[in-house]
Amino acid sequence: MLNARLFRIPLLVCGLLPGLAFAGTLRFAPLPMQDPETVMRETQPMLEYLSQELEVDFEIRYATDYDEILERFHNGTVDLAYLGPLPYVSLRARYPEATPVVAFREPGGEAQYTCSVVMFADERRPLDDLTDQPVALTQPLSTCGYLATAHLLRDGGTRLAATDYRYLGHHDDVALAVVRGEALAGGLKTHIARNYAHLGLVTVAESEPLPGFALVANRDTVSDARLQELREALVRLRPAESDEDAERMAEWGESLRYGAQAVDDEDYAAVRRLHGEVAIPELGLPDLTAPAP
Repeated sequence: MLNARLFRIPLLVCGLLPGLAFAGTLRFAPLPMQDPETVMRETQPMLEYLSQELEVDFEIRYATDYDEILERFHNGTVDLAYLGPLPYVSLRARYPEATPVVAFREPGGEAQYTCSVVMFADERRPLDDLTDQPVALTQPLSTCGYLATAHLLRDGGTRLAATDYRYLGHHDDVALAVVRGEALAGGLKTHIARNYAHLGLVTVAESEPLPGFALVANRDTVSDARLQELREALVRLRPAESDEDAERMAEWGESLRYGAQAVDDEDYAAVRRLHGEVAIPELGLPDLTAPAP
């Protein structure tokens, strides 16, 4: 088992390719919602590929939360981060040098996805009948969490704040909570919801397409030339069209292995608009582990 403490010291992964020593180093911050062991398993194959292509070493700078990533962007100790659409928009609003490099494709091949409100087939009810009812969410900074679910419920005639909402963590946890009857409704990624259709999970509302998870560069520490090299190295991989690329990426993390496409800040306008219309509670959030009152 990996020692989690090692992931919190400045140098985590350096010189990923034994026997090679490159002149440059890029410091990478993965999703803070993942544990250190998952970080290594999900990201190391991609970083090994980029290390070879760009002739650069990588360090993984493990962060425990998004505020820590923001602080590291500010003080110049992180060059790259892997972020969802909402965390990226939040970071960009406070730190304009944060720049998306690529958006990673979903299993269907698109570099975008939708969020859904789901219910169990036999327990469906109108969205305007969810006041005081249990609603399962992923995490506060998950795009399909409070943000998208609040919009979808509002369009259906209910305020999310008026429900008994609670955060469960992962999208699969939300789906299972609805299937088991622990929540009347839930908000999660549409393509994950479809994986539970055979258990009776149905989508009752779906968001507009939103841009995919992104590799985000710190323009204060990453040159335009290096940013373009990163973009080209990832975009050129076409696992849906090339067996060689598919084999190369087979060990990449589930959220990284389907390829990527170039993206820029303007592509996140829809998320920015949604974020401007919904205030996500930052204080007094429901306890993730406490039983329902």
